[in-house]
Amino acid sequence: MTTFTVPDDSEGVRLDRFLVAVLPTHSRSQIQRLIKAGQVRVGGRDAKANQAVKAGQPITVEVAEPVDSALQPEAIPLPILYQDHDIIVVDKPAGMVVHPAAGHATGTLVNALLHHVDDLSGIGGEKRPGIVHRLDRGTSGLMVVAKHDAAHEELSRQFREREVEKEYLALVWGEVQAGRRILEPIGRDSSNRKKMSARARHSRQAVTRIVRTERLKTLTLAQIAIHTGRTHQIRVHLSAIGHPIVGDSLYGGVHRRVPGDLRAVTHLERPFLHAARLAFQHPGDGRRMEFTSPLPEDLQRVLDELRASIE
Repeated sequence: MTTFTVPDDSEGVRLDRFLVAVLPTHSRSQIQRLIKAGQVRVGGRDAKANQAVKAGQPITVEVAEPVDSALQPEAIPLPILYQDHDIIVVDKPAGMVVHPAAGHATGTLVNALLHHVDDLSGIGGEKRPGIVHRLDRGTSGLMVVAKHDAAHEELSRQFREREVEKEYLALVWGEVQAGRRILEPIGRDSSNRKKMSARARHSRQAVTRIVRTERLKTLTLAQIAIHTGRTHQIRVHLSAIGHPIVGDSLYGGVHRRVPGDLRAVTHLERPFLHAARLAFQHPGDGRRMEFTSPLPEDLQRVLDELRASIE
């Protein structure tokens, strides 16, 4: 149990707003749930979220300590680009699954974060990182992760309201023009549950934009911005317009016959897709945060070989 005394300068403030200020790791909705559950008392009495507090009032809050996660920490190398009390920004390696699931109980980003981060305040009452967006297993690049409920809720809001800027680098088959927008809705493929489709019966709006391009003979290196975050969005959209990502076997990006000057693409062991830029507002103080990540070695090596072969 935690007790606060209302200071003079908080006179008249709504109870839920006051508690968010003094309990920064709790979101406003979480505070409201505590009040509704009777875990907040003002002057020894049950309280309401919208009541005004008075200077000198004692306020008690019963908050259970977050329990340890049932998931196991694992000492997996993980590039952490930034962290503070609220968030962690990582550069996820290709081949790493984000969260444990069937067939991937260990070796995930969450397992790695549980080892590398020692000040998780809890998500939903459990000491675990708050995943607000994902990258496919074969996709490398930038991710932001929340350390507590309030940060998780605010970052989730920014992603939901399309305030987060996300840009990727992809190598695709064919010539794609810069400035093109792809607006195809995306849903689960009814004939293959592992795939998503731009022709699914039940689908959701998705928006992808080609920002810049570099022509490499019959390939295009594209800088891509997404304004929604559907599963496999870039892979599905580019395949839908006839320009699948090179190396993406699920969506038609692996060709059996490749011209000699493009032979470098046969060295790819995953789709040529990298989350290269991420920008958002800090969930605690609102400052703009922007991160960039260079192409990882496996993709850069293929790109260098391609450029050299077509000079």
